[in-house]
Amino acid sequence: MFFVAAVAAFTTTAAISDWRTRKLPNWLTVPALLVALLMHTAVNGFAGLGFSLLGSATGFGFLLVLWLTGGGGGGDVKLMGALGAWMGAGLTLHVLIVSTALAAVATVALLLGGMVNRGFGFVRRRYLAQGSSGSSSCRDAADPDVRRQQRQRRRVMPFAVPVAIGTWLVLAINLGKLPW
Repeated sequence: MFFVAAVAAFTTTAAISDWRTRKLPNWLTVPALLVALLMHTAVNGFAGLGFSLLGSATGFGFLLVLWLTGGGGGGDVKLMGALGAWMGAGLTLHVLIVSTALAAVATVALLLGGMVNRGFGFVRRRYLAQGSSGSSSCRDAADPDVRRQQRQRRRVMPFAVPVAIGTWLVLAINLGKLPW
């Protein structure tokens, strides 16, 4: 049950942090990764280390591709790498599938809600426009910090929230057959 409690605490903290600040800090993700690697190694030796490394590579790899194409943040990559180290490759894939589905449904609901409450123009300007508000100069748009701020502003929902919910669902469904 320690593993389940650790994963629940990690994902809850990540979701709260991402919701409030739209960032996932290294002080959260890096120690979570290291503790997962150490715990799996301590419990199952080199097999546990391999289990944890493969899970980490799975979560990190899938989100790295998303990040490289501009569809996610670097914190999301580290989050899934650390979570994968706890969950292993198989459960990490399940979490990715469930989380992506939850994020898609929530995003559509939030966009539709925004259109109902504030109109299509607001939603288009806020979330769908290429720039932040058209107020920054071309020189500012070349600045990586400005581009990061523009991407964060357009984010409809922080990804750690559906990841946390997806993780809890996957854990609940697989509670009797967890590999730990």
